[in-house]
Amino acid sequence: ISTNSLYQHDAACRVIARLSKEAAAAREALATLKPQTASLPQAAPSAAPPVATVQPLSSAAEVDEALTEVGMSEEVTRQLQDKATVLTAERKKRGKAIPDGLVSAEAIKHFRQVSSHAGLHSASQPGILALDIHLSDTSKVLTGGLDKNAVVFNRETEQVIAVLKGHTKKVTHAVYHPYEDLAYTGSPDRTIRVWSINSESCSLVIRAHDAAITGMSLHATGDFVLSCADDRSWAFTDVATGQVLSRVRDTASSNAPLTCAQFHPDGLIFGTGTGDAMIKIWDLKEQDNVANFPGHSGPIADIAFSENGYYLATAADDSVVKLWDLRKLRNFKTIQLDGSY
Repeated sequence: ISTNSLYQHDAACRVIARLSKEAAAAREALATLKPQTASLPQAAPSAAPPVATVQPLSSAAEVDEALTEVGMSEEVTRQLQDKATVLTAERKKRGKAIPDGLVSAEAIKHFRQVSSHAGLHSASQPGILALDIHLSDTSKVLTGGLDKNAVVFNRETEQVIAVLKGHTKKVTHAVYHPYEDLAYTGSPDRTIRVWSINSESCSLVIRAHDAAITGMSLHATGDFVLSCADDRSWAFTDVATGQVLSRVRDTASSNAPLTCAQFHPDGLIFGTGTGDAMIKIWDLKEQDNVANFPGHSGPIADIAFSENGYYLATAADDSVVKLWDLRKLRNFKTIQLDGSY
């Protein structure tokens, strides 16, 4: 064997090792999702729905100047990847061990109401449409109401901490920052608002869509918000500046709106639900639709990823809850609820 042949063989081995490492990193970033265009089979035989064609919203005909996206910089991409690497390492370290403090199914069966708090919102327009709890201080509760206001309430002192006024329509989505006294709200008035709870003031108005906001999810960094709307688009926005970094219109779902959105725990992929009963998984950095989950027969109402990132729960207006294995891309349990759900 010649020396030149040995060098070539060694170089080839190094290239293969590098490519294998990059492929493994990509698989982990997608939480072991296998990017593919084939969808899962439905209950009844039918043609597999197409993976969404992605159309960035940049033309003046579709969005006004306020909705212009600025693109995702290398710094932002690095920030997302670094956070995902840390979270993935933590998840691997835990392995299959049940997280400390996780409430058992048996304990949940015995949950009982311990208090009720009326009068948080206007008596003339009663109704709470959204709720979130502060992760670091679970005594603090954020609610969004039919009265166009968001309210921060301390359930231990039973005192209202802040009333956040500014939306021109009902508040349908509310997210409490996990570590800071900041709140994020979404509304059919087409805006997302960032609130300073201590000063009861709106610090930023995000205009990422040209239709009613239908879903919101805060990234694990706490620096970015994912949103979706009736205009069939999802957007990824910097909550410090209000700049829309990415915005994509889902053109594969006919005229069906996006109904909900949720980040995967690692933050590099996310899921959306549609009005035509489809769940879609997206690669955030590539802006690609990497997997579809058909099977529901009504608009998707909500989706939630498991803490370990391996499973997805979905609920729809068909009164069905489905559980999905993201590693095998299949539905492994279906729960049929009463028709009133």
